[in-house]
Amino acid sequence: MWTPDDIPDLTGSTAVVTGANGGIGLPTAARLAGRGARVIMTARDLARGEAAVKAVRAEAPGARIELRALDLADLGSVRGFAAGFDGPIDILVNNAGIGMIPRRTTADGFEMQFGTNHLGHFALTGLLLPHLLARPGARVVTVSSDAHSLGRIDFDDLGLERGYGRFSAYGRSKLANLLFTLELQRRAGGRLLSVATHPGATATGIMKLGVLTRPANALMRLALQSPDRGAAPSLYAATSPEVTGGQFIGPGPKALTPSPKALDEIVARRLWETSEELTSVRFETITQHS
Repeated sequence: MWTPDDIPDLTGSTAVVTGANGGIGLPTAARLAGRGARVIMTARDLARGEAAVKAVRAEAPGARIELRALDLADLGSVRGFAAGFDGPIDILVNNAGIGMIPRRTTADGFEMQFGTNHLGHFALTGLLLPHLLARPGARVVTVSSDAHSLGRIDFDDLGLERGYGRFSAYGRSKLANLLFTLELQRRAGGRLLSVATHPGATATGIMKLGVLTRPANALMRLALQSPDRGAAPSLYAATSPEVTGGQFIGPGPKALTPSPKALDEIVARRLWETSEELTSVRFETITQHS
């Protein structure tokens, strides 16, 4: 069975990990750095990010780590991050995410979970695409969830103004992640590998379930796996030579079968076109979907 110890030597490669200051992003960054990759860790809060960098360096002395500010809920921040980037990228891990929160909106007025989890990463990937295509076989790993099967995308109510549920909104954002992953692979063909992952139920900040009492929350977290284990699907997707584009990797790690909703190419194409309009980011350097 594959374990993170099977990650090959990554010396000379560059990886970008969003939301690397905590959750499964931190062990993802640490493992990649420990195998020799130059890792750009992103965080909204640079103070928390600095603490995460220290943790990675303690685990992997000599690691090549850089910390950069990135708020996926603000397209201005996304553009600023991308504009300040130079050089090729071998691995982009679209890891950052929020979930199960009361309804709020992003800096650009989008429903927060959809805007952060999907639109922020859609824009980031598009803006970094030239850097990815500079490396043959570059990988885009987008963290989704089995909760995608509970999601539904209503293009007439993307703001969820007609009705908002914190769990259904989360499922919708994760469905968008998976639709994006598969559509990116179709459009890019063999120019890169686009892979989605499901980490499994993991004890991270995203699992702060406000609907539960504090004791119930504590018991729930005890039943969840560690962030180290939750990072395994992302690390496998990012590094294993056995991975192919368009896969959905879950705990094990092993390939999962997405729900029929995620395989709907008509919805995926419309979501892609809508996301381009909302973010003003277009993937002009890859083949357009026929």
